[in-house]
Amino acid sequence: MKNVFSILYIVFSLLFLIYLSLPEPKFPTALWDFMPSDQPADRETPLRRGYYTNVTRDQLISHYSKEFKWGVRLNYPPEMAKTLVRDQTSSSFLEEIVHPMRESLYINGYEPTPDKEILTANGVGYKQKTIIKYVGSNIFIRIFIGIATMFVMWVLINEWVKTSKRKLWI
Repeated sequence: MKNVFSILYIVFSLLFLIYLSLPEPKFPTALWDFMPSDQPADRETPLRRGYYTNVTRDQLISHYSKEFKWGVRLNYPPEMAKTLVRDQTSSSFLEEIVHPMRESLYINGYEPTPDKEILTANGVGYKQKTIIKYVGSNIFIRIFIGIATMFVMWVLINEWVKTSKRKLWI
């Protein structure tokens, strides 16, 4: 039984380290309808881009889900955009597509209500302003954390087995 567990642990560990060492995806491409924002805050880093668009939230999220290949989708309250995307940003919705223990893609959308301001760029009106933020990670740090995680798991599982054996004999 111990050999089976050891083999399974080694296989799982190798698959986990391979997953962590896969290359990061590139910054996703823009949709056909996107008009790049020329505001300085939207262009201050190549990992955060702002766009004006008329697409719906569903179209936007499905496009970036396809571009990011796969991932866990997380939905945040719009108030978190000031912390996660940019400190002075307006938000109607905020979603994250994450590859666990690797990289994340934040999708922030702002849709003003009809009685508020109108979003315009180059004289054209738009329904929504979208800010896309890509957060990558260093491969060496990912591998180090992965190895440390596997080591801690090994120690905890061994301690759990020892404790379980002692409890059974008492």
